[in-house]
Amino acid sequence: MPPFLRDIRLAPQSKQRLALFRANRRGFWALWIFVALFACSLFAEFIANDRPLVVFFRGTWFFPVVVDYTEKDFGGLFTTRADFRDPYLHDLIAGEGWILWAPIRYSYDTINHNLPRPAPAPPSFDDWLGTDDHGRDVAARLIYGFRLSVLFGLALTVISSLIGVVVGAMQGYFGGWADLIGQRFLEVWGGMPELFVLIILSSVIVPGFWTLLGILVLFSWTTLVSAVRAEFLRGRNFTYVEAARALGVSDMTIIFRHVLPNALVATLTFTPFTLSSSIVALTALDFLGLGLPPDSPSLGELLRQGKENLQAPWLAITGFAAIALQVILLVFIGEAVRDAFNPRKK
Repeated sequence: MPPFLRDIRLAPQSKQRLALFRANRRGFWALWIFVALFACSLFAEFIANDRPLVVFFRGTWFFPVVVDYTEKDFGGLFTTRADFRDPYLHDLIAGEGWILWAPIRYSYDTINHNLPRPAPAPPSFDDWLGTDDHGRDVAARLIYGFRLSVLFGLALTVISSLIGVVVGAMQGYFGGWADLIGQRFLEVWGGMPELFVLIILSSVIVPGFWTLLGILVLFSWTTLVSAVRAEFLRGRNFTYVEAARALGVSDMTIIFRHVLPNALVATLTFTPFTLSSSIVALTALDFLGLGLPPDSPSLGELLRQGKENLQAPWLAITGFAAIALQVILLVFIGEAVRDAFNPRKK
């Protein structure tokens, strides 16, 4: 365990859950691998970029990865944004300074016009995983696509979980008409054809990150309602809840302070599986052409290119391996979390 975590004082029950989580070696190492991959993807601009990380020119330091510069700043003629892949500008800088590039000299939308063969080109020393049918580096799109899919999945999981917990808590705690109307609404809402609704909406509005997130939230918040509702139906009759109600404690205080902590066990158990299903949903929509815009770094779009370019197997293999690794790691983490919160395990 890292040194900064050893000084944290945990309750005995939390220590037991942490020990059970660590006892599942597969889930424990899957968590560290997933966190390491996601942390690296957060710095994608420093790993794959068509801009240099650092430029030293005429005794001055430049940082094109975070600041825009013009060609005139490096002795050129134009005031437009500097294109560091231009041989002319590269020779100007090399004559009176030096350039430090990222490990991959392409961004997710950079088109390589100097391919030795028509796109999609196979893997090479310049393009580690080859290029797609637009001449874009697959390794760069993989890194950016991994980050985008995880961030989208996390946002969808957090928002849908909050809505599901609140709705399930209100249904389970108050019961009666609130529970009856809520259950009938869930039955009707759950029967709506999600794919058809997405097709209709995608033809009306331009799909983007936030619009697609809002559409998927409309259908994903119902996942946790049943589990949270069952916990509240059971917990509202506990003795300490009735005693708090008899002492005049407000319903909101009882819900969020006394009953909700017990109901969060089911929520935390479902979270890794909800995250994996969110990533798979985004990938499926991108594969069908109903997701993010075509120029976005998407793993589903990479799979679709693999289907359309069977002569370039590296596209399908790369996309499948990335998605499979994501889902496998999240499933292993979910199994470890489930074991940690299982009351039968000691």
